[in-house]
Amino acid sequence: MGGSGSIDEINEEVYKVAGYNEEILEIPQDENGVQTKVEYRLAWAGTYLKKFGILDNSSRGVWALVDNEIEPNKLNSDKIVKFVREKTRKSKTDKPTSSKLKNEEVEDEIEDKIDWKENLISVLLTIDPSAFERLCQRLLRESGFFQVEVTGKSGDGGIDGKGIVRINGFLSFHVFFQSKRYKGSVSSGDVRDFRGAMQGRADKGLFITTGNFTREGVKEAARDGAPPIDLIDGEQLCEKLKELKLGVETEFIEEVIINPEWFDKI
Repeated sequence: MGGSGSIDEINEEVYKVAGYNEEILEIPQDENGVQTKVEYRLAWAGTYLKKFGILDNSSRGVWALVDNEIEPNKLNSDKIVKFVREKTRKSKTDKPTSSKLKNEEVEDEIEDKIDWKENLISVLLTIDPSAFERLCQRLLRESGFFQVEVTGKSGDGGIDGKGIVRINGFLSFHVFFQSKRYKGSVSSGDVRDFRGAMQGRADKGLFITTGNFTREGVKEAARDGAPPIDLIDGEQLCEKLKELKLGVETEFIEEVIINPEWFDKI
């Protein structure tokens, strides 16, 4: 892959190499379906390899090999896991703390990241369907869409609303969107039905769900010769709500660390 790739690109390559079938790839990590089990495990792998010094990642979500000359066949997975866990335990032991840490495992790092998304998805699944449609409407407006309307007509192929997005102040596209509060995976049939309803009436489609999309659903959305449909799954929805501060607030905690060795050198 040239030594780098996005998470989606890397995951797709792993699926091919490992030969996973569709049934395995659609197993959810939990009942909310924020991530599949395979995606969850691959997130672990990325974190361990980064802490071991093999991978690095940018703020744009691109992961890359630290050294392109690394020979994967010479790596020992048990050695990597042991090294990272010992390193994590040592770093936590070295830091002064007022309370005993409940868990010294490196897994906390990913668990914390996923927990807030699972909690957010749980909240979204409890709100009224019309409220979720209004949330999607607000999301699009905050993202630069205008003339965003919620239609929600029954029997309209799942079209919940429409809007216009303008690019660079010149080009504008009419977009139909469907919002689906869902725990499981959205299938290719759902995507196909949505496209059939919007065809000839809009330039693009946008499918927003609290769940995720099957691989066949992703392929159907990008099928050649058909009107394009962009997909936003539960994880992307959480990230976008966080970015736009829509019902999600972040708090940065300052940690002060005293270095006695610095004073010894004065």
